[in-house]
Amino acid sequence: MSIFNYKQRNNIVLVSIIVLGCFLLYALSELFSSILGAIVLFTIFRPFFLWMVEKKSLNATLAALIIIIISLIVIVIPFLSLSIMVIGKIGSINKDAIHIDQWTAKIDAFTGANLNQPHFAEETLQKLGAYGADLFPSILGSAVSIILTLLVMYFLMYFMFTQMRAFETGLLKYAPFREQHALKFAQALRDSTFSNVLGQGIIAITQGVLLAMGFYAFEIPDAIFWGVIGVFLSFLPVVGAPTMCIPASIIFFASGHNLKGVLLLAYGLLFIGNVDNVLRVIINKRVGNTHPIISVIGVFIGLPLFGILGLVFGPVLLSYFLLLLEIYETNRLAADRLERIRTGVDT
Repeated sequence: MSIFNYKQRNNIVLVSIIVLGCFLLYALSELFSSILGAIVLFTIFRPFFLWMVEKKSLNATLAALIIIIISLIVIVIPFLSLSIMVIGKIGSINKDAIHIDQWTAKIDAFTGANLNQPHFAEETLQKLGAYGADLFPSILGSAVSIILTLLVMYFLMYFMFTQMRAFETGLLKYAPFREQHALKFAQALRDSTFSNVLGQGIIAITQGVLLAMGFYAFEIPDAIFWGVIGVFLSFLPVVGAPTMCIPASIIFFASGHNLKGVLLLAYGLLFIGNVDNVLRVIINKRVGNTHPIISVIGVFIGLPLFGILGLVFGPVLLSYFLLLLEIYETNRLAADRLERIRTGVDT
C-alpha cells in the first residue's frame, strides 16, 4: 500500500513532469532553431498543403515532399547562398585594402573638417567588422551543424503535415486554455507569422533590389553585393537599407561629386524609405499588424540567440509571447467572472 494519498501522488507526478520537461528542453536547446523553423514553415505552408490535399486530392506524403522541395528552393538555398556570398565578398574586401584605405581617408577628411569626427570611417568599419563577424560567423565553418538543423527541421515539418489532424488535435487537447481561445490564438499566431516572416521578407527584398538598382545607376561598384547587404539590413528596424546610401553619399561628397551625393541621399532616404512605409501599410492591412516596437525588441532578442536567423525568429518569438499573455489575461478575467457568479457577488 502506498504511503501517499491520491493528491500527493498527482503532485509528485506533476513535479516529475516539470523536472523532466526542463531537462528535455535544456537537452534540445541546440535544436530550438529547428523546432521554431518547423513551426514557422508549417504555419506558412499550411494553406497550400490543404489546397493540394483537399482540392487537388494529392496524397499527404507527396504534398509534404512538394512543400519541402519548394521551401528549399525558395527560402533555404537562396538564404544560404546569399550568406555565403556576403562572407566571400567580405573576405575579398579584407584582402584588397587599398581601396578601403582610400575611401576611409576621404571620409575621415570630410567628417573631420565638417563634423569634427576625424576617425569616423575607421571606427565605423571596425564596429561593422566586429558586428558582421558575430552575425554571419559560422555559416561556412559549421556546415555539419547547419545540415543537422535543416534535417531535424524538415523531419519535424514532414510529420506535422502528414499527421496534421492528429498534430492539431493534440495541440488543442493539451492547450492550457479553452478551445475557442486556442483557435483565436492559432489565427493570431498565423497572422503574426505571416506579418513578421512574409511581410518583412517582401519589404527586405524590395528595398534590396531598389538599393542595387540605385547603386548601379550611380555607377557604384558591386551594386548587387550592396543590394544583398541591403536585404539583410532591411530586417533591422531604424537602420534599414536606405542607410546604406548615407556612407555612399559621403564618399561622393568627399570626392567632390556633390550633385551625385545629394541625389543618392534623396533616393535612399526619401524614395526607398517611403517604399518601406507604403508596403508596410499594405501588408498590415492584408496580413496582420506588427507594431514596430515588437520588431525592434525582437531583433535584439533574436540576434544573440539565433545569429542572422534572429532577424526573423526574434520578432516572431516576441509576438508569440505577447499572444500568450493576451490569452492568459482573457482566461483570468473569465475565471474571475465565473467565480463572482458562483459566489453570488456578480450582480
